[in-house]
Amino acid sequence: MIRISKRRAQDMAYGAIGIVAFLGLWEYIGVNRLAGLTWPPLTAVLAFLFDPSRQTLFMRATGASFSMVGAGYVAGGVLGIVLAGVAHLATPLKEGLGRLSSVVHSIPSIALAPLFIVLLSKEWSGMAIATLNVYFILFIATQSGLAAATRAHHDVFTVFGSNRFNRLVRLEAPAALPAMVSGLKYAVPAAFIGAIIGEWFGATRGLGLLMVSAMQNFQIPLLWSAVLITSAGSLISFGLMSLVERFVYVRYR
Repeated sequence: MIRISKRRAQDMAYGAIGIVAFLGLWEYIGVNRLAGLTWPPLTAVLAFLFDPSRQTLFMRATGASFSMVGAGYVAGGVLGIVLAGVAHLATPLKEGLGRLSSVVHSIPSIALAPLFIVLLSKEWSGMAIATLNVYFILFIATQSGLAAATRAHHDVFTVFGSNRFNRLVRLEAPAALPAMVSGLKYAVPAAFIGAIIGEWFGATRGLGLLMVSAMQNFQIPLLWSAVLITSAGSLISFGLMSLVERFVYVRYR
């Protein structure tokens, strides 16, 4: 336990040092105009972001984007886990579902966005792309995890006359939890990317819309503020899922 605690403290210290170094480099480059006018100092971006007159704008955009991220994350996670379980139970479907998932994932998200606008609406295209991004990660992670149970454990369940479904629920699903949680962790940035890309194609509000508007009108502080909010949300969510992942790995491995 002492070694684990020291290692975690060391990892957190290295992470904090890396973040502080990055923020310091950001400020240095911006203050000295090493990257031109398109790279403002961090202090200027924070001043713009926390300006009381712009709080309503950023709150509405953040709420709209994060709601699409959350909805796509949940929908994609459930879809990926359920279909991986179905493919695991129904062996004839396994190869077909795997190939279909790979084909859909191989299509660039930016090419699917206009299609979702036609089939759904501009408001839901971000959620749809986030769902697809998360789905593929969870489908692959769950499939890999369901195969993690050892042969000896399978033999024990066979001796006690367990059927296929009971074996999935009581043996294979618990064994798959570490892989599933790792998939959920790596699906966080994929959900953010999908939601933001979807908002680039005509959404009425959201951080993606702010980015497009800022680029078109050369509003550099607005662009960097939207990027900073998105990055912070993704990093914090990724960090929280990393904590969940550590707990699950200790408990189930």
